Amino acid sequence: MKPPTERARHSGGPGTGAAPAALSATDVGMLLLRLTVGVILAGHGAQKLFGWFGGPGLDATAKGFDQIGYDPGIFFAALAGISEFLGGLGLAVGFLTPLAAAAAVGVMINAMSVAPAIALWSAAGPAFSYPMTLAVGALTIAAVGPRRLSLDARFPWRDGGWLPAGFALVAGVVGAVIVLALK
Repeated sequence: MKPPTERARHSGGPGTGAAPAALSATDVGMLLLRLTVGVILAGHGAQKLFGWFGGPGLDATAKGFDQIGYDPGIFFAALAGISEFLGGLGLAVGFLTPLAAAAAVGVMINAMSVAPAIALWSAAGPAFSYPMTLAVGALTIAAVGPRRLSLDARFPWRDGGWLPAGFALVAGVVGAVIVLALK
C-alpha cells in the first residue's frame, strides 16, 4: 500500500475512504491573513472609488493622482481604486486568489514608487514600508494558497505553490510597469 499524498492526508481526498481532516492552523491562519490584507486593501479602494470610510471619493482622488504625475488622474485613480477594491475582496474571500494577489501587488508597487519616504520606518508619515507590507502579504497568500476556508477551496491553487505565486508576482510587476510607463 502506498502512502497517501499530502493533499489526501489533509482533505481525506477522493478514494481514501477517510473523512475530511479537521481544519488546520494553516487554514485558519491564512483566513486571518487574507481577511486582514484583503479588507485593508478593499477599504482603501472603497475610499478612492466611493468616498467610504472617510475617503476622498473618485473626483478628489483623481486630483491627487494628477498632482503626483498620473495623467489623466481620473483613469489612474479609478484603476487604483478598482484594483484595491476587487483585489482586496478577492483576497479576503479567497476568490481567484492569484489574480487578486496580482492586482494587489501591482497597485502596491505603484504606491511604493510614489512613497514620500523610501524608508522602512518613517516617523514623518507614510513610507515605503506600508505598501511593501501589503504587497508581500498578498504575494504570501498566493504562495501558500487561500486554503480550505475560501471560495477557491476546490481549485488547484487552493494550496498555493510556485505557479500561483509566480503568476501573482509576474502579472503584478508587469501591470505596475505598464501603469508606470503610461503615467
